[in-house]
Amino acid sequence: MGSLSPAPNPEILPPAQGYEQPQQPVRKPRPRWASAPATYALVGINCAVFLAMLLDKVSPIEPTINQLLFWGANNAGDVLLAGQWWRIVTAMFVHVGIIHLATNMWCLWNLGLLAEPLMGSFGVFAVYLLTGAAGNLLSTCVSLFHYRDTIMPGSYEFGPVGAGASGAVFGIAGALIVLLKSKRLPVPPQELSRLRKSVIYFAVINLVIGGGLNFGSGLTGIHIDNMAHLGGVGCGLLFAMPMVPRIGSARSQFELRLRVAVGMIVGILVLFGFYLSNASRLPG
Repeated sequence: MGSLSPAPNPEILPPAQGYEQPQQPVRKPRPRWASAPATYALVGINCAVFLAMLLDKVSPIEPTINQLLFWGANNAGDVLLAGQWWRIVTAMFVHVGIIHLATNMWCLWNLGLLAEPLMGSFGVFAVYLLTGAAGNLLSTCVSLFHYRDTIMPGSYEFGPVGAGASGAVFGIAGALIVLLKSKRLPVPPQELSRLRKSVIYFAVINLVIGGGLNFGSGLTGIHIDNMAHLGGVGCGLLFAMPMVPRIGSARSQFELRLRVAVGMIVGILVLFGFYLSNASRLPG
């Protein structure tokens, strides 16, 4: 009677001749900027503009008004009387010295890294440009009605000169205040509440500090454009209201809501610009 040989165990079979185990692909570490490209790009643009100003022999500590205006700072007279509306945008990339730049970029970097996962790179670019423009337009509006009686014949310039990214930074803070309230985010409610309170405290404290410095500007020589800050944070709140955060939402829904937000704010800013243009032609 013959005996049966045991079936071979496939787990202990010798490897086939010439066979090699496939190697797992090695993932390259992702560069840090790739997680928030818009934030790093905006910080880079602001720093590049400041470096170009230094190469043009602009003072790194106390640039003159003429130097700031040459590089695109905002001024109500130049915008409304000379038609230089591009200053509404360029002013948010011009800074009054290295300390002004450093503080704004620190805030932009921290808020941008928090905002970009929620609204995407395009959203961060959009909220920066639109809320910064809103802040500069509100500042221009206040200057128009406060300083219009001081206009000298043949002169375009009137009111203070405004520059800096702070209006746009406040705009990002305003958008975060709304988006961090979303229940779609896969984050514990306590953590979301803590983050949201931190952003609110940032906005309130800086507005109070700005108001205090302006109150004592005759002693300190420092003037903070709080109208740009108020315009920025208000526009940021409005920008985020129709939005849903990218995290936790369907991509199609997020992109539709983002387009609605951008279109709404662009329409409001265009109408506000027309109003200012017509108001500047009225007799004082």
